[in-house]
Amino acid sequence: MTQAEVNRAVARATGESVRTIQRLGFLIADPDSDFDDPDDEELGPYVLDWDELERERLERPLTPRVLEAA
Repeated sequence: MTQAEVNRAVARATGESVRTIQRLGFLIADPDSDFDDPDDEELGPYVLDWDELERERLERPLTPRVLEAA
């Protein structure tokens, strides 16, 4: 997959413009390779683990405001 294809795919998935995605600098990470960023304790400041984010979102209790909207 080329960088342009990655940018377009991320733009489609997020609803952002391709230009915004280019500016943010997305890339495909190899899950079998270690991510080495000496400035961060775990994964680095520019890595978002979407699975972990979804897990945290699902584990959070619903607030009264969210329950009212449902």
